[in-house]
Amino acid sequence: MTEKKKTFTIVIGSGAYTSERPYTMLRFAYTSLLEEHKINVFLVEDGIFVGMKNQNPSTYDNVGKWMADVIEEGAKVLACGVCMKARGLRDEELMTGISKTSMKGFVDMCVEADNILFS
Repeated sequence: MTEKKKTFTIVIGSGAYTSERPYTMLRFAYTSLLEEHKINVFLVEDGIFVGMKNQNPSTYDNVGKWMADVIEEGAKVLACGVCMKARGLRDEELMTGISKTSMKGFVDMCVEADNILFS
């Protein structure tokens, strides 16, 4: 019997270096992609900063590198446009492969998902 591949939607709402949750969720996403599951990531609230270009932390594992790896492996990554506007984050500051969206984009990800994980 073959294992059914799942679609996971991961919601990241914590800032990149304020807790380990984004790092843990991106490790989960990367591992899932390697197992050929489908991954959707929605960046919301301070989680939008997980998708910023040019991250270079000196004392933490680079969450930006994990995000780039997840995108390279095929994840669909969307960022909340309202959250970006509220925090002054411009579209061009997002990493390549991340698109701005509305709550409609998030709803679509949730409808498609077999499982939804919040961090």
